[in-house]
Amino acid sequence: MAEKVLVVDDEKDLVELLRYNLSKEGFSVISTGNGTEALQLAWKEIPDLIVLDIMLPGMQGLDVLKSLRAKAETKTTPVILLTAKSEELDKVLGLELGADDYITKPFSPREVTARVKAVLRRFGAGLKASHDRKIAIGDLVLDLAKHKVFLKGEAVELSPTEFKLLKYLVENQGRVISRESLLNNVWGYDSFVEPRTVDVHIRRLRAKIEEDPERPIYIKTIRGVGYTFLE
Repeated sequence: MAEKVLVVDDEKDLVELLRYNLSKEGFSVISTGNGTEALQLAWKEIPDLIVLDIMLPGMQGLDVLKSLRAKAETKTTPVILLTAKSEELDKVLGLELGADDYITKPFSPREVTARVKAVLRRFGAGLKASHDRKIAIGDLVLDLAKHKVFLKGEAVELSPTEFKLLKYLVENQGRVISRESLLNNVWGYDSFVEPRTVDVHIRRLRAKIEEDPERPIYIKTIRGVGYTFLE
């Protein structure tokens, strides 16, 4: 069955261009140019991935993203944001809210197709973590078979990318890992993600698993190098 992509943008020509190129690569494409309609479509159709413009009529893209992450059906659905060059703050905020990637306009359809494939591969690899084991570090427990994380016995909601990032850090406890290494091993060698995206995801992880994100116990910053996880 073809993977389903929801494209949300109010530029009709751009939507048709993306529809043509994604369909040519075997994806099933549904679309809308309205933020409110995007939510209804997402909850009705449950797409495998959403390409979401930030500037939308009816409901802004970041508000759509918040609502997607607040509902069980779309809490972990991969989302790629479409942003303008001037929307630097929105890019970071979008990643903070749970977006998995972003693309800056103008872009080539081939770039979008490559990003969609890369994010879906990353998402699939995370869900297929089939090791039937758990990793416990202090109050933190990773259940690799069920793709779940628990802190002091309480479930922690992580996106597929956050889970894969945490899993990689945990499996390399005590090692200092550079941003480039994290990009290659979590996002993949064919990813277009920038190094600062790692920092945003680390901040999101700390906010969810650290008692005091400003004084982290688990994920330590090694200035000028990268990160290390408590050994």
